[in-house]
Amino acid sequence: MLVDSHCHLDFEDFAAERDAVIDRARAAGVGTMLTIGTKLSEFDQVRAIAEAYPDIWCSVGIHPHEAETEADIDAAGLVALARHPRVVGIGECGLDFFYDHSPRDRQEAVFRVHADAARRTGLPLIVHSRDADDEMIRVLQEESHGGALKGVLHCFSSGRLLAEEAVKLGFYISFSGILTFKKAEELREIARDLPADRLLVETDAPYLAPIPHRGKRNEPAFVASTAAKLAGIRGLSVAEVEALTTENFFRLFDRAQRPVPAA
Repeated sequence: MLVDSHCHLDFEDFAAERDAVIDRARAAGVGTMLTIGTKLSEFDQVRAIAEAYPDIWCSVGIHPHEAETEADIDAAGLVALARHPRVVGIGECGLDFFYDHSPRDRQEAVFRVHADAARRTGLPLIVHSRDADDEMIRVLQEESHGGALKGVLHCFSSGRLLAEEAVKLGFYISFSGILTFKKAEELREIARDLPADRLLVETDAPYLAPIPHRGKRNEPAFVASTAAKLAGIRGLSVAEVEALTTENFFRLFDRAQRPVPAA
């Protein structure tokens, strides 16, 4: 069984055929999906998807792109939303200094609110980081000193130092279709060297479809291509990577329940 640890099934890209997309994922061996919150103003739609499908879970959070435009919320507000039994993580949140759609100080402030909520709930923090390695290391270190904090750096495409420092702090690293891209050799070297018990795979669908699907709209079924690439990088069988990343997912996202095998 595979897990797509990060996708966006509420996005308009899937509205016309969401059931078919989910069916294709299941047919490809994807037994669990985590659909991610990026705006509190649209959290109801994210939660409704997780409520409708037993093998789909969700998170609640504010993407750094939305940090300026989303209504102010404190950690207590996030904690309240996270009480829903289908919510298994806090985020997606973090720092994006590539696009800078929100002011950097605002991104950091909102990120720290999410870290506080993650500590209060015991749920993992789902972290987006782009072109902000030094700042991300600093914030993660400071927030981890404030109390137990666990989480994942999703769709990892940053440098080795950030990956290693995050692992030291107890975080997991999730790889997307970028791992299959021709120019991603440095990323593949990082994926080869990280501890096996900290690896996850994801699609970030509808974005970043892996080879051989690159150029298409991504969807959870395509996580199989990323897992196969990771297997080759690590010198493992595909079945071993499937088992490894699935075990890692349920260890980190421990509120999520494993699917019940068909009779």
